[in-house]
Amino acid sequence: MDVRIYRPSKSAMQSGRAKAQDWILQYELRTSRAPGGVMRWTSSGDALNQVQLSFKSLEDAISYANKKGWNYTTQPEQERIIRPRNYVDNFKYIPLEETGNT
Repeated sequence: MDVRIYRPSKSAMQSGRAKAQDWILQYELRTSRAPGGVMRWTSSGDALNQVQLSFKSLEDAISYANKKGWNYTTQPEQERIIRPRNYVDNFKYIPLEETGNT
């Protein structure tokens, strides 16, 4: 069985990073997802697409996959880039000669 281990990005619906701390182990898709039936909702042939296991560290997730004998792929963690900004910078005057625009 193939699994994917990754750390999810923060939700766009909230400003906090509460649920982006854990590592997620998710089963790889065996069947493709396609709209089906009368309602045209997206579905797939296996129910394992809905299963996600969360772990506190990457090492815990890897050891669990090794213990079960699963093949795993890991996605590197995305580092958060914080660019300090000030409100005053919105109104700062920059002459045209310095910006390169004419």
